[in-house]
Amino acid sequence: MCRSIIITLLDKLKESAMLNITKQADTSHSHTTTDNPIEPNKIKYRRVSIAESPLVMTDIYQEDVNLAVWKNSLPDDISLCMQDLINKKPAFKAIMTVAPSNVYEHISESFAGIDSSTALCQHISLLVDMFCTLFDLKYAGLRLKLLNSPMCPRFHVDKIPCRLVTTLSGSGTEWLPDSAVNRTRLGSGNNGMPDESSGVIHLASNVEQLSAGDVALLKGESWHNNESAGLVHRSPAFIPNKNRLLLTLDLIN
Repeated sequence: MCRSIIITLLDKLKESAMLNITKQADTSHSHTTTDNPIEPNKIKYRRVSIAESPLVMTDIYQEDVNLAVWKNSLPDDISLCMQDLINKKPAFKAIMTVAPSNVYEHISESFAGIDSSTALCQHISLLVDMFCTLFDLKYAGLRLKLLNSPMCPRFHVDKIPCRLVTTLSGSGTEWLPDSAVNRTRLGSGNNGMPDESSGVIHLASNVEQLSAGDVALLKGESWHNNESAGLVHRSPAFIPNKNRLLLTLDLIN
């Protein structure tokens, strides 16, 4: 599916999703009475939406979805690009504010001297374009980093509205289904114990993991009406001699 079709469909589906949300809100307000008050501390249940089409990313607008994943394949020549990056720039890191109109130029400059980086730069540019289209943004906060250790090794939630996360090489982000989390054990609630023994995970087999290439939207706790319901996730365990190239995009007003 070419770039122009993806962007056009995302734009249209986003408008449709927002219209449905408005209608749901109007219906909810019209049926609210003093005999059926809203429970401020009501437990919120969240689900995930995963598909092989990028259009799945619009599902993040659904209130009960806190993770939307596009099962995507990476450019074929990324392995060559990665090896060259590790050899020439082992401490590679790029942090910048970008717009769809200038991201290719800026990211290409970051990859100066790296062989076969064109396809990867084009892929990153497409993701920025999709992200900005989906959230009506002029700019996005881009962070691209080559990692040789876990960045966030403990299960946690993000205090932001939403973040795009994709692993371009190496192991993907680990996450927990809503039904598998004991949120009282997050943060200081773990009493200094490892995730596997703190009680935050009901069963070790409940831990899910994104694959390299997957493009994920992780809803945080600053999203409207998503307090205490952000996606619980962490960095994958460190694998010796296995680097990880991670891209994240954040909303910038």
